[in-house]
Amino acid sequence: MARSGADIIVDELVDYGMPYIFGVCGHGNVGFLDSAYRASNKIKTISVHHEQTAGYMADAYFKIKNEAVATFTSCGPGSCNLVISLAAAMADSSAFLAVTANVPTSQFNRNPFQETGFQNQGDFPSVIRPYVKRSYQPTRADMVPLAIKQGLQQLTSGRPGPVNLDVPLNVFVETTENGHASADPELSSGSIGNPAQLAKAVAELRAAERPVIVAGQGVLLAQASDALRLLAERLRIPVVTSPNGKGAIDDRHELAFGTIGRNGTYSANEATKNADVVLALGFSFDDRSTSAWLDGYTFSVPPTRIIQVDIDPQELGRNYPTHRGILGDVRATLEFMLKDIVREHQGEISPARGEWIERLGRALATWNSFQATHASSQQVPLRPERVVDALNRSLPENAIVASDVGVHHNWIVQLLETRRPRQLLQSWGFAAMGYATSGILGAKLAAPDRPCISVSGDGSFLMTPHVLATAKEYDIPAVWVVWNNHGYGSIRDLQLGFFGGRELATSFTIDKTGELYSPDFCKMADSFGVASAKVDAADQLEDAIAAAVKANVPYLIEVPVDRDIKPVGTGSWALPPIPHAEPNFLMQARQMCLTV
Repeated sequence: MARSGADIIVDELVDYGMPYIFGVCGHGNVGFLDSAYRASNKIKTISVHHEQTAGYMADAYFKIKNEAVATFTSCGPGSCNLVISLAAAMADSSAFLAVTANVPTSQFNRNPFQETGFQNQGDFPSVIRPYVKRSYQPTRADMVPLAIKQGLQQLTSGRPGPVNLDVPLNVFVETTENGHASADPELSSGSIGNPAQLAKAVAELRAAERPVIVAGQGVLLAQASDALRLLAERLRIPVVTSPNGKGAIDDRHELAFGTIGRNGTYSANEATKNADVVLALGFSFDDRSTSAWLDGYTFSVPPTRIIQVDIDPQELGRNYPTHRGILGDVRATLEFMLKDIVREHQGEISPARGEWIERLGRALATWNSFQATHASSQQVPLRPERVVDALNRSLPENAIVASDVGVHHNWIVQLLETRRPRQLLQSWGFAAMGYATSGILGAKLAAPDRPCISVSGDGSFLMTPHVLATAKEYDIPAVWVVWNNHGYGSIRDLQLGFFGGRELATSFTIDKTGELYSPDFCKMADSFGVASAKVDAADQLEDAIAAAVKANVPYLIEVPVDRDIKPVGTGSWALPPIPHAEPNFLMQARQMCLTV
């Protein structure tokens, strides 16, 4: 039976198991929308108010469900608006299918309305080439079945990532009798690392005096948290996470010591920089997680030996030389180690292991004591530690928190207690502002029975405030906590710290008077028909969060936060040639008479 190109695409999305498509209409994708209309009892269309939001929602949906959905955008500016969210997903190994429309093939090279064609005809795929795993452009309807099959299978095979299907307008509409080519949504390599190398790695971990496991986002992507915990318990190895791996282990586990890097915990950075063997699982050793590769701040390589397991061969040894580089899926590799090596391996754990764990326990206790002194502050504007502490204490255990990009993100990474995988969503690699503000809608659609809270700086929230309209239109009961510090706080801190106190374009002010400015976020929410509350005193915050979650409707909470309190440093970061900052935690802890 003859089917249009759009019918083939929509049928494949349904067969693949996608419950949603997110996007914005345009003249280029009207043929696609007609097919989506006829399949609306099988796949729900969510129309948003900016294409960037559609991508962020799809990204967050994948991170929660480990299942991909699709976006739809039109030619020209419509699909160009999607580029930032594609880049964010690519940087964080998050998968969604971007169905972008293009001009009719009969008009290629004629400079029609919204053609990207100054270098090559219908050339939108070149716009996004660095930000997708692959772009497919079927130029005839009979090319669509193979393109959509390959595109869908590319999404989650190996390292996940976004894939583009760029479709000229006429290809959506024209029909073909070309056969059905179903994609396999379960396609995955599941590859196990080299058994001989794994056996040697386990022996070295047993013998090590100061071993540490670093859990990166690869543990979350592989759904390997249980295997990680079992391996750590059997070998009595401390576990730390990368910022993007938060949630890979319960923060309350006796072997969990926090997050490493620029704004990591004291105990985590102490662990990795003093380790003799590091087992890195799905961790890319990026600059913010490693204190910009500065020796002795987060890692000391050498003498530390690194055993690195990753599904992406490009990551092995990219930023640090590996003692053992093991190519493989993290979960399959850990389960193999547990089943076939650890259980049968002969040899005792190093007798120094207990002392090592106790040493890190003292470091963690010092860190917690330091933070507790600020978490109870009642000042207004609120201290950042007070805000994160309120989130820790008032949110249900199964809540999902999405952090937007900004100085508040540093505090969230450093202090938010994560109890389970994907409890925290963030745009880590590309740091795309607006990610959480928009993405929290995708998270809620993926987990309708879990409270979903976005923590967004005022700067990030103002990037995509139209999400309130989408939440109202589709009755998506997300909560937005707007962290109001009147500016782009993280960049303001860099200006003040490295450029002699000079500041420009990082505070929100009235130009004529210099007075700090902020829109009334509660009135803004009210104009969208969204419930809201403004926190005027520190002791109101927990009740406001609890009330917002209980209301189960779209809800905004505005919180004034002290803009001049900066996260304490336990690591560093470098932007050459600007000199890097030195960690200041030890100095502050000693001033407070804490034992370190």
